[in-house]
Amino acid sequence: MKMFTKNKFLTGFALIVGFCVSQNVRAQEVITIQQAVDNTLKNNLQIKQAQFSAALSEENLSQSKYALYPTVNGSINPNLTFGRGLDQTTFQVTNQTSLYTSGNLSTNIDVFQGFAKINQIRQNKTLLEADKSNIDKVKNDLILQVVTAYLQVLYNTDLARASQDQLDISNKTLIRENALLDAGNKTLADISQAKSQVATAELNLTNAQNQLSVSYLTLGQLMELAPSQKFVVQAPIIDNIQVTPTTNDPDEIFDNAMKIFPDIKLANLRSLAAKQAIDVAKGAYSPRLSLGAGLSSSYSYQFNYAGQFAQQSFTDQINQRFGQSIGMSIQIPIFNGFTARSGVRRAKINYNSTLTQEQLAKNNLNKVIFQATTDLKAAQSRFVSTQNAFNAQKDAFYVVEQRYNVGLVNSLDYSTAQTNRNKAEIDFIQAKYDLLFRAKVIDYYLGKQINF
Repeated sequence: MKMFTKNKFLTGFALIVGFCVSQNVRAQEVITIQQAVDNTLKNNLQIKQAQFSAALSEENLSQSKYALYPTVNGSINPNLTFGRGLDQTTFQVTNQTSLYTSGNLSTNIDVFQGFAKINQIRQNKTLLEADKSNIDKVKNDLILQVVTAYLQVLYNTDLARASQDQLDISNKTLIRENALLDAGNKTLADISQAKSQVATAELNLTNAQNQLSVSYLTLGQLMELAPSQKFVVQAPIIDNIQVTPTTNDPDEIFDNAMKIFPDIKLANLRSLAAKQAIDVAKGAYSPRLSLGAGLSSSYSYQFNYAGQFAQQSFTDQINQRFGQSIGMSIQIPIFNGFTARSGVRRAKINYNSTLTQEQLAKNNLNKVIFQATTDLKAAQSRFVSTQNAFNAQKDAFYVVEQRYNVGLVNSLDYSTAQTNRNKAEIDFIQAKYDLLFRAKVIDYYLGKQINF
């Protein structure tokens, strides 16, 4: 009677806690896989960093275009002199204090420089496209990380549920063993075995809950959410997951990925930019032809002027001393410590390096895709095997449980059957989500939208 009252209390307490947890879950935001992806693409700082790099490249492109325009510069140079100096009116050396101010306005334009500026514009356009492609690459990588983290949450959720079910069964077994002990049909050894099962189930549940918390934290960090911001993920309906062999050949997937995958496009653009850098460097071999023009004038004033002529006004001096100039400059590189040759050689080395990196990206993509298709086939086989094993262990446990309830099976055999069923369920849960993930990886390389 005392045991029954205690059980009623525990059941009532569990219902209250369950109701509170249910209310708390309902108060939390429910996030689908698409919302998780959208939040990540909107908030993740890695994307913002990539966007800043693209903005800098865009500014570099604008500046390289502005470099084609003529330069215009003006200057004003006031000078105050003391003591003996040249009288700007009589051009005699006198002892006086004078203010002399000159001003000029000049313009210059490069007519030819080995097309270095044109080639620089072309390279900057390519670098801008590369940075834009890098934004796509960062987004693409993050999408796969979100899918991985999302599925990990789902797996850990099911694992925690299975662990809770195992604990419930163990608690019921312990209650039954205690009742049979009071009736004289069980021994203390049976009670110890039941308590051991409860302790093991509690530990498994604690570990599962900790793993679930960590997986939620990882997903939240990808979405740049505050640790205090709670949410739950929406579980897709995958109980009736279809296990069909992939109809996509690895070579077909690779050919498709080569056309759309941002990693390959980024590597290709970087190689192109490195090739264009060679043309930019070769511009240092060419002569530089530039045209220039200028305007200048000056004004002087003597504070203690004692000459025989009156000082001219500001306007008269500016007009009389106004000068114009136009000129052309040709700079021919003859020897500059092999800086031009070294610059071209460095550009060629860098180009060969980017070609190697591009080939490595293609090789890595090919390797990853073939591995992904192999993993998918293995996951399909493992899913079928674990599903069959779980169904078999469920049936076996049901039979043992029925016999245990009528006293035909001892507690050790019952506990063993219970453990085998639990392990088979956990293996099946893991295989189910592993198969789903492997299938989504193939969709990822095919450029398909990932959803459930």
